[in-house]
Amino acid sequence: MNRLEVVKAGLMVSVQARPRTGYLAAGVSPSGPMNEAAFRIAQALVGNEDGAAALEFAQFGGSYRVSAPCMVAVTGGACRVTINGRAMPLWESHALRPGETLEIGPMRGAVWGYIAFSGGIAVPELLGSRATHVRNAMGGFEGRVLTEGDLLPLGESALAPPQRLTEIFHYPQGPIRIVAGPQDDRFDSRAWTLLLTEPFSVSSRRDRMASLLDGPLLRAIGGHDIISDATPAGSIQVPGSGIATVLTAERQTTGGYPKIATVISADLPRLAQMPAGKPFHFVRISQDEAEDRLLAERERIETAIRSIATPV
Repeated sequence: MNRLEVVKAGLMVSVQARPRTGYLAAGVSPSGPMNEAAFRIAQALVGNEDGAAALEFAQFGGSYRVSAPCMVAVTGGACRVTINGRAMPLWESHALRPGETLEIGPMRGAVWGYIAFSGGIAVPELLGSRATHVRNAMGGFEGRVLTEGDLLPLGESALAPPQRLTEIFHYPQGPIRIVAGPQDDRFDSRAWTLLLTEPFSVSSRRDRMASLLDGPLLRAIGGHDIISDATPAGSIQVPGSGIATVLTAERQTTGGYPKIATVISADLPRLAQMPAGKPFHFVRISQDEAEDRLLAERERIETAIRSIATPV
């Protein structure tokens, strides 16, 4: 069996795969990649099917070796990728052979990156997914982030021609779109004016569970305690501190703080990729428009995947 060796671990490197669904009532949130588009494109570039696992890292990828030949692709943001010191473009697949070292340097302009290996990372499925839920210490590789010296099993695969996108994939610009609620009535016009007119930025206090935002403090009418209810992905939860907090892949399944609004699904990966300190604004849209934007984003990803081809 092909083995993947972690020569040098990057930051928050974990095995990720499609989110696990159907277990919210048991207190298990979906986990899965923070940026679905970059993850899926990396998998498609090396020929992996839905359900296969890849590596996700934050800002710095680390270095790796394999024991048998395979194809590898790195996606996410801009960073230097080398194989035995030879620079390799991102968003393309490349052959990685035994004895060669894949090295991924610091990422610029984004936070989360993905490393896909042909055959996928052959960890067992748990509750229908190979994804690591780091906070629950479950799934993936021993339920944890990777460290130097780890050896991971890879599925069987053969070297194939390199693949690349012929349709350029980019992250859209502009404000982050939100829909009101589910507890928007707990906030008065002043809080809403602050949310929709003042700049925010993602703070350095972020992980796979949530991103705390730097910006104006938001105050709820009658206090910040509510009867605990469900916490959808993208919820902008506001605890007693007034600090807006966006919930992400490993969020808690219920929470007792009011949620003034929810980042739409089409924009949540873009918010997750924002470097700390980069200012942005929120804009409110309707639920119908949010659904339209999600369908459009899904089609944009599918179009990019369909554009993958062997370079001529």
